Amino acid sequence: MGQIKVTKNVAGIEGLCVIEPAVHGDARGYFMETYNQREMQEAGIHVNFVQDNQSMSAKGVLRGLHFQKQYPQTKLVRVIKGRVFDVTVDLRKGSRTYGKWYGVELTEENKKQFLIPKGFAHGFLVLSDAAEFCYKCDDFWHANDEGGLAWNDPEIGIVWPELIGAYSGSASPEGYALADGTPLNLSEKDTKWLGLKETFHF
Repeated sequence: MGQIKVTKNVAGIEGLCVIEPAVHGDARGYFMETYNQREMQEAGIHVNFVQDNQSMSAKGVLRGLHFQKQYPQTKLVRVIKGRVFDVTVDLRKGSRTYGKWYGVELTEENKKQFLIPKGFAHGFLVLSDAAEFCYKCDDFWHANDEGGLAWNDPEIGIVWPELIGAYSGSASPEGYALADGTPLNLSEKDTKWLGLKETFHF
């Protein structure tokens, strides 16, 4: 151990981890290990990642909240450029923290990583002019397997930083903007997701 610091079960949510890598820097720049399977296993995290993804998003873009229905994925997410507020919601049936959310700011400066187990919804809001977002998955992408939740469902009650607006009964971004006036920007698909109660009927 020594290259990563792992904070487990953040906010009392079992399995959710924030990982901070050791950064070795000097006047020339820095070096860090972005992933080390041995160190993860020594920290009690046993995940076999099979796919890496990367996206770029402009300021005000909100992606989510997404989950996989039949092929759930564990994700290890980080930001390599810019700043996002990254959010996850516990959707595990029978979990004592079902419906609870947690958010963490991921930036190119803090270099934090967020480990999101299977059974969670996930999304993020871009707070910088642009953000490049990377994540590892422990299962491959499966077409037509994506589900989603309304990012502003009042039952979940996510507090998105720097976002101003009032819930109007749907996931529409209309009427929402960042504090500097940047309008909230969602995909058409993400404007149509429903809330927790409408999506799950346990």
